[in-house]
Order: sequence, then structure tokens, then C-alpha cells
Amino acid sequence: MKTGVLLINLGTPDSPKTPDVRKYLTQFLNDPRVIDISPVGRFILVNGIIVPFRASKSAKLYQHIWTKEGSPLLINSTKQKEALQKTLGDQFVVELGMRYQSPSLKSALDKLRLAQVEKIIMIPMYPQYASSSTGSSIEEAIRVIRKWEVTPSVKIISKFYDHPGFIDACVERAQKYNISEYDHVMFSYHGLPERHIAKGSAHYGANSCKLGSCCDSITKDNQYCYRANCFETTRQLVKRLNIPEGKYETTFQSRLNDKWIKPYSDNVIREKAKEGKKKMLVFSPAFVADCLETIYEIGTEYDEIFKEHGGEKVQLVESLNDSPVWIGALKQMVIANC
Repeated sequence: MKTGVLLINLGTPDSPKTPDVRKYLTQFLNDPRVIDISPVGRFILVNGIIVPFRASKSAKLYQHIWTKEGSPLLINSTKQKEALQKTLGDQFVVELGMRYQSPSLKSALDKLRLAQVEKIIMIPMYPQYASSSTGSSIEEAIRVIRKWEVTPSVKIISKFYDHPGFIDACVERAQKYNISEYDHVMFSYHGLPERHIAKGSAHYGANSCKLGSCCDSITKDNQYCYRANCFETTRQLVKRLNIPEGKYETTFQSRLNDKWIKPYSDNVIREKAKEGKKKMLVFSPAFVADCLETIYEIGTEYDEIFKEHGGEKVQLVESLNDSPVWIGALKQMVIANC
């Protein structure tokens, strides 16, 4: 009997054209785990305000990164799937599903069902747990499987921010650069609303996260706290890369308003340039595949902000993509859960 492996990523528009971007944003932002307000409020906010004003602007950004082969996120994710299939061998069936748009989670799970796999190992490709990404992806996959007549064994790897193989892969990527040549190092993670962090801490009956020193270590109360996971990722990478105190910072990007977790990556970029820093190296450890948030937001927008305020260069450390070290780490996770 074969084992199925389901790799899950967030998703991407089918094209950088405004109608396709609008379709993607509509599905993404109407997810109640992403915008966690009342259904009526969410419908009005997303469909009446955000999507109509944001679709064309986002389409222009996607046009900057789109390649002849298509979406970088889909290309990199497909390469991960193919590389993992090759290294695992014929006793495994590896499929890729996107939480939003194509290839859908349903299509990926249907392929595993038709392959008559004995069990399914799900790996949402988000190193740090968040309800709006990991939780939503797991929920949708389970919703699909619940409709099957035969339900196989299912194992879920819900976070891997501290997995030795993941850290090894990030370190291997960093070794392309001489860190001593950079004035400052920034670890930029995707942002979340502060209320998401508070709701996550309340799940275990803990006091609401104060967005402070409670994230300085991982405990039973914050093991699924996105913010705590991010800071622990930074601590492990800093230790492995021997980056001295004062030369690095953990930040959060892609915010929608001023009630998201801080500090904000773009503000830190601006501040460091004003302080006289000339070269910055930026990691994006919340992403295992390069996408709009890494290629354009960090590689282009942050570089422009830095230069506007006196800096010379923001250098993006590429995501793991299909790095052999990363594919080896995925294999370790799969084998450990067989």
C-alpha cells in the first residue's frame, strides 16, 4: 500500500490579469479564518471595499513577477512536489494542493484517493503555525476528506519552524552571502492582526498574549502562537549563523492597518537607512517558496525604500524552493510520520 503526501500552499491567481486576481482575492479574503469578523461585515468589507479597490493594484504587482512559465509560487511549489516524489520513490504519491485557486485541494486529494493510498501525510507549507494559513488549509482538507466513503489514516504536520532540517536548509541558503559584509540583518515574517495572536493564546486558556516578552521562549501556552514561532525561528537561525546581538531584527511585513503585529518591516528598512546603514540582508523564513511577498515586496519595494532614505542595497535571501537540503528535510518529516 502506498502513502500519500499532500503539500499545501496558500495559492496564486491563474494569471496576473485583473479578473483572475479579483477571483483569487475574493476567495482568499472571504475565508472566515483570514478576516475573522461577522459574515455580513466580512462580505461588505471584502466584496464592497477591499477587492474592488485592490484587484487592479495587486494585478500590476503580479505582472512584475510573472514569468513565461507562470506564477513563481506555483512553479516553485511544483518543483518541490516533483523533487520530493523523486526522493521518496514509488511507495509514495506526492500531490500539491493550493488553499485558494488552482490546483485545488480537492483535485489533489482526489488524486490521492484514486491512487488508493493507505494513509495521507499533510504538510501545510507554512513553517510557523497560524490559524489563517495552517488552520484554514487543514480545515479545508478535512472538509474534503469527510465526504469520502473511506477515510484513510491522516497525519498532519502543522508546524516545522524548529525542525532541524528546516533550519539547516535556511542556513544553507544564507551561506551564499557573506553576512559580515552587511550592516544589518532582518528576518521578515508575514504579518497578522494582533487579535489573531490573542485568540491563539486564549485557545489554551492562557492569559492573552501581551505581544511582548511572553514570546521570548516556547512554552506549552504559546507553542502554537505565530509570533512566538517566528521569534524562535529567528533565535535558531541567529545562533547557527553567529549573528551578534544588535545586528539583527525580527519584523513583520504585508500589514493592512496599524493593528497588526509589530515592528513593521518597511518601517525598520526606513529607520536603518536613516541611521546610515548601507547594506541590509533580509531573510523571509515564513515562506518556503518565493512569491509576491518575497520577490517583489522585499526584493523590489524594500530596496526602493532603503535607497530613498540613503541606503544602497537590500539583498533578499532566496526562499528554500527546491533546494536539495530542503527536499531532504521534507523527506525526513514524511518518513518520521509513516
